[in-house]
Amino acid sequence: MKVGLIINPIAGMGGKVALKGTDGVVEEAIRRGAKPIALDLAKLFLSELSQYEESKGIKFLTGPKELGEYALKDFNFSYQIIRHREIGYRNVLGVRIPDTTSEDTKTLAKLMADKVDILIFAGGDGTARDIYSVVDKKVPILGIPTGVKMFSGVFASSPEDAAKLLIEFLRGDAKIVEREILDLDENAYRHDEVKAKLYGIALTPYLEILVQGSKEPTKVDESEELEALAEAIVEELEDGIYFLGAGSTVKRIKDKLGINGTLLGVDIVEIKDRKAKLLIKDAQEKDLLKFIDKNPKIIVTVIGGVNFLFGRGNQQFSAEVLRYIPKENIIVVAAPSKVEKPIRVYTGDREVDKKLQGYIRVRIGAWRERMVKVI
Repeated sequence: MKVGLIINPIAGMGGKVALKGTDGVVEEAIRRGAKPIALDLAKLFLSELSQYEESKGIKFLTGPKELGEYALKDFNFSYQIIRHREIGYRNVLGVRIPDTTSEDTKTLAKLMADKVDILIFAGGDGTARDIYSVVDKKVPILGIPTGVKMFSGVFASSPEDAAKLLIEFLRGDAKIVEREILDLDENAYRHDEVKAKLYGIALTPYLEILVQGSKEPTKVDESEELEALAEAIVEELEDGIYFLGAGSTVKRIKDKLGINGTLLGVDIVEIKDRKAKLLIKDAQEKDLLKFIDKNPKIIVTVIGGVNFLFGRGNQQFSAEVLRYIPKENIIVVAAPSKVEKPIRVYTGDREVDKKLQGYIRVRIGAWRERMVKVI
C-alpha cells in the first residue's frame, strides 16, 4: 500500500499560548513561548504504526525535511521523498522553523493524489482544508490531530488512533465514508466569534471508536436549561481559584459571575466572599501553572459532536497543568445532548489521560447530573 504523509510543521503552536490557532501568527506564538509540536505528534503516529506486522507492507510518499522526511527517518519504513522545492529556514526569537506555507501542503497533496491509496496529514482544520482543496474525493484523507481546533470529521481521535485506523484500512476492515471539512475564521475566533464554514465533503476511513465527530452547535431548546444550570453553579461556588474553560455553556457562568470573560479562551477567576474577580483573561498554559499551588478547580464543557473534554480547542489545559489537578476538582457542565456518548480526552501524556479516564460526574441541569464515561 502507498500512503502519502504530509506534516504541517507549525500546526498546533498556538494552542497552549491561547492563540486559538497558528495561521498567520506563528511569530506571536513563538514570542509567547510556543515550540513546534507537529513533528513529535507525527512520530507518535509512526511509532504506534510500527508495532503492527502489516506496516511492513506500507511505502510512504512524503515531503522534504519537516514536511515528513524528518519524521520517517527515525523509523524503518520504506519511503520516497517528493522534493518539490528547497526548504529553507528562519529564526524567530531563537526558534528555528522551516519557511513552509500552505502552498507546500497543496503542492505535495496534488503530486501525491494519483499515486497513493490514502493521504495522511498532520495538522488542524486549515491543513485539512488545504488538502481537500486540491484532492477533493480523488483519494481518502485522514488527519493526525496536531492542530488547535480540529472540528472537521476527518481526524482520528489521537495520533495513535490514526495509526490503528490506517491498519484497519489496510486490512479492509475500515469503511470509507463522507465527512465534513470545517474551518473557522481564526481572526474572528480570537475575538470570541465563532464563524464556521463548510468547505466540502471528503472521503475518509471510518471506525466509530477511532474517529472523532465534527463540531455541532448546542440545541436551541436546551438554552433555558443551560441558563438555570449556570445560575445553580454560580450559587454553589466556594471561595478559591477557578480556571474557567471555553465554550458558550461556561460563558454563561462567566456572565452570571459578572466578569468580562472570554467565550473561546480560558479565564482565571478568584471567588472570595461570594464575589468574583477576573485575575487573568484569556490565560495561557504558563498562566495556569502559576496558580497550581492554589488548589484550583476547573470548570469545563464538552465540545458537541467532537465529544472532547480536553484536547480540542483548550490546549491551555495541557498535561503539565492537568497533572497537578485532582479529578474531583474538575467540574464538567454540558447540555444533555452533548453527553449521550462517551467523551474523550487526549493530552499527549498517557499517565494524565489515564487519570482522567473512567467515569466523571457531569452537570446537565440545575438539579440533574449524569455519570459519563471518559475514554
